Amino acid sequence: MTPLSDEQITDALTELPGWAYENDSIVKTYTFGDFREAVSFIVRLAFHAEDQDHHPALNNVYNRVDVTLNTHDAGDVVTQKDIDLAKTIESFAWV
Repeated sequence: MTPLSDEQITDALTELPGWAYENDSIVKTYTFGDFREAVSFIVRLAFHAEDQDHHPALNNVYNRVDVTLNTHDAGDVVTQKDIDLAKTIESFAWV
């Protein structure tokens, strides 16, 4: 996987509301109505991530899920693989 330039990442994020570029990763926090909704989101995300052979860093506290994406195989930097998974997540996130 080829790392994306800062400009490519910035351009891609214009189509991903709420996502930010931080520390060689793209990140977003999702807030749900309760813990059950947050965990349901994590489970859905896990199935999509596995289908894309991508394994994001997830942190869950009650109704909040922090998602961090970078590509481990490329040296823990942002690649198109991360942008693609972020777009997939946005397609089913119902917050």
